Amino acid sequence: MIEPLLLTGPTASGKSAVALHLAEHLNGEIISVDSMQVYRGLDIGTAKPTAGERQRIPHHLIDVVDLKESFDAAVFVRLASAAIEEIRGRNRVPILCGGTGLYFNAWLGGLGEAPPADPVLRATLEALPTAALLDELATRDPALFDEIDVENRRRLVRAVEVIRLTGKPFSQQRAQWPDRAPGLAGRSFGIERNPDDLRRRIHRRVEEMFEAGWIEETRTALAAGLASNRTASQAIGYRFIAEHLAGQRTRLMTLDLIQTRTRQFAKRQRTWMHGQLDLDWIVAEPEDEVPAIAERILQRLRTS
Repeated sequence: MIEPLLLTGPTASGKSAVALHLAEHLNGEIISVDSMQVYRGLDIGTAKPTAGERQRIPHHLIDVVDLKESFDAAVFVRLASAAIEEIRGRNRVPILCGGTGLYFNAWLGGLGEAPPADPVLRATLEALPTAALLDELATRDPALFDEIDVENRRRLVRAVEVIRLTGKPFSQQRAQWPDRAPGLAGRSFGIERNPDDLRRRIHRRVEEMFEAGWIEETRTALAAGLASNRTASQAIGYRFIAEHLAGQRTRLMTLDLIQTRTRQFAKRQRTWMHGQLDLDWIVAEPEDEVPAIAERILQRLRTS
């Protein structure tokens, strides 16, 4: 059986470009593991592969739903599993590439035991200020409090909801990544960069996104229902640009804020990835070209 290849790393680490190179050399197809690339209309701000890149290599789980539709880890697992079987049916290699840890987590280890949403409790929690939710989380689940994105109210509300429904910390109920998923020994890789290099890459990418029309894309997405989508509206950058469009801050202040929050997000990604899965980390130096990084992975695959 053709086994999948897993490739991850913090945002802006260069994993998508490496995945394209690997797909060409391994007769592969790419499955996006990105919670925002599934939405049509969120192109620039999610660093979606271009039309040319998608023509070069087939991509899956991109542009799957409209902004008014919901998408979650359970849907991802179902669609990703189907895509893997389709790719195998063509005798090609499935390459799962992205940075959404929750989706990797769900695919590798299951969805956990958290209960379904309770509409009444959910409404009560959504009416509470963020500070009150954080205080409760700090008291009842300090492990999750230390890692949660305080700007992501959707996740914060869900965590407190689960704690109240079960009486147990949410962090104890999430599916845990196995030490090595079956069939992925020697086939799970992460792209590692030193902090200064990653910082430069993040800053440059955000600037390029602004130049490419990210503000106008957000304006269009808002008109298409972005603000009403609890998941998509939390995408880093879009909510801050929406606030800029509402007059809350200048363009320059918004760009600086997105760069800062993206750096913080990348740091959380790296910490989570190092702690949750035994990846083979590929160290990429600033001067390294994509083919050289991909070749290191290919060499490890040949010797595994």
